[in-house]
Amino acid sequence: MTSSTTLSPAPVPYRLAAPPAVPVQLEVVVPVYNEAATLECQLRRLHRFLSAEIPLSWHIMVADNASTDATGAIARSMVGDLPGLSYMRLEQKGRGRALRAAWSASDAQVVTYMDIDLSTDLRALMPLVAPLLSGHSEVAIGTRLARGAHVVRGPKRELISRGYNRILRTALRARFSDAQCGFKAIRRDALDDLLDRVKDHEWFFDTELLMCAQRAGMRIHEVPVDWVDDPDSRVDLWATAIADLRGIVRLLVAPRPRSGPQRHASFSQRFSIGG
Repeated sequence: MTSSTTLSPAPVPYRLAAPPAVPVQLEVVVPVYNEAATLECQLRRLHRFLSAEIPLSWHIMVADNASTDATGAIARSMVGDLPGLSYMRLEQKGRGRALRAAWSASDAQVVTYMDIDLSTDLRALMPLVAPLLSGHSEVAIGTRLARGAHVVRGPKRELISRGYNRILRTALRARFSDAQCGFKAIRRDALDDLLDRVKDHEWFFDTELLMCAQRAGMRIHEVPVDWVDDPDSRVDLWATAIADLRGIVRLLVAPRPRSGPQRHASFSQRFSIGG
């Protein structure tokens, strides 16, 4: 079996709808795989929220990583219906691969992503991106494990999440609290340097991205979020956990690259989100 960390030639993504003529302040990437059952409802919900609540210029990119159901057909049909929506398809699976392709193609000031289940309360989006637009930080993450967060999920997922992040703090000296929350944002001018360092194409992509940011001295801003577990999640927890542990070992033994020109006083600034 090919390891998720093996680099392979990436196919040119198929993209429907041109990027915005004028660069926007915020691009929201939604990576999807076989989400036909809920895709239209969730995209319309996200679009309504951005239109009503976000005082920025924005764009939504659906990044389809090799769906085999009607996900692509549904997304393509919505591109002409919802202003500010585009669709990109990749022929290889991997959430990290989809994010890399979509973020690299963006000209927005800030790129972000969220899971299509919209488990994270969308009211956390402005507190997530505001410090990046102001220049305060380079990276921002939602966290379910900091004071002020409100989380609804089963004990097994809670135990795995807390155990995994404790391993990161112990083994890699991670200074962020929640590597896996599907709610992250990065300043576009800091992105290319980070992506050059990240080797994983799948679920460990998030963790490796944050560790590379920390080691480069970038500021990582944390926002406690309200989060409700998706009972229909199809993530294989144990397979993902094993792949993550392999990724941690790889980062432990890999030589650390020199820090770039970013600031070296990493720290987190936390805001509570009501809800």
